Amino acid sequence: MRGLLTTIRGSQSPEEWKACLSLVGAALAFSLMTVCVKHLGGRLPVAEVVLIRSLISLVITLTMLSRLGVSPWGHQRGLLLVRGVLGTGALLMFFQAISSLPLAAATLLQYTYPTLTTVCAWALLREPVRKRITLAVVLGLFGVLLVVQPEWAGQTMAGLPPLSALIGLGGALLTALAYVSVRQLSVREHPLVIVFYFPLVSVPATLPLLVNKVVLPSGSDWLWLVGVGLLTQIGQVWLTEGLAALPAARATSINYVQVLFATLWGVLIFAEPVTGSVIVGALCVLGATLISLSAKQRQAGSMASG
Repeated sequence: MRGLLTTIRGSQSPEEWKACLSLVGAALAFSLMTVCVKHLGGRLPVAEVVLIRSLISLVITLTMLSRLGVSPWGHQRGLLLVRGVLGTGALLMFFQAISSLPLAAATLLQYTYPTLTTVCAWALLREPVRKRITLAVVLGLFGVLLVVQPEWAGQTMAGLPPLSALIGLGGALLTALAYVSVRQLSVREHPLVIVFYFPLVSVPATLPLLVNKVVLPSGSDWLWLVGVGLLTQIGQVWLTEGLAALPAARATSINYVQVLFATLWGVLIFAEPVTGSVIVGALCVLGATLISLSAKQRQAGSMASG
């Protein structure tokens, strides 16, 4: 494995390799964030978890920007607000899908976003659709299907509530558009400025959803909530840095590795069972990630054209 990683690293420029590591690190942070959410056990309303997570991110980001002497408002304020709206909408729709669909179905619908990102990046940013990245996206999606093992695998989409399924796909589409907007913004904006606009929008957006529904967290709940906020902050910063250097399609195909991490935590922390299909699916996800990591940029100036 060490030799394989050395070979992959040798095919990348230092900037590309750093971006790949940032994206893998972001996937790790986001997977650990879901562990914290799972430990909360649904004791708190989803909107309350999102609000507290956003408040923590807001405080950390503003503190870091102040120390760096960077204005939080950025240059492309309209697009920055759009990024915040897209990210907030994607998160709320994903959690809504989780509440109204089997977890496996909601997860699989959400992980159509790498495919949608590839299409959106081609249509909006004119990023070329490369065969290697297309293979990684398809292989990763197949791996996710095997890992989550949805109950409806042998059925048609008609077996799911139509509105809930549309909400799940809508969340994936908003995620894809958010990634494309981050890719575009990263040409001119500081990564922390891009991160700042997510909680700037999500805090006021979630407040109306908590009218007469606030639940006071217990002592241990605060520990997990802080974990959600800190890990989200780390993941968002690394994700933004990765998208600044790599095409959106390639970056999101690397994010499939989050499924691999989530499977690992399920086995090690929550004693979830492992079947043959889970192992094969995890290997497919790993293969998709390695394909994306080993891909080379066609042009050194591709970031500027994004």
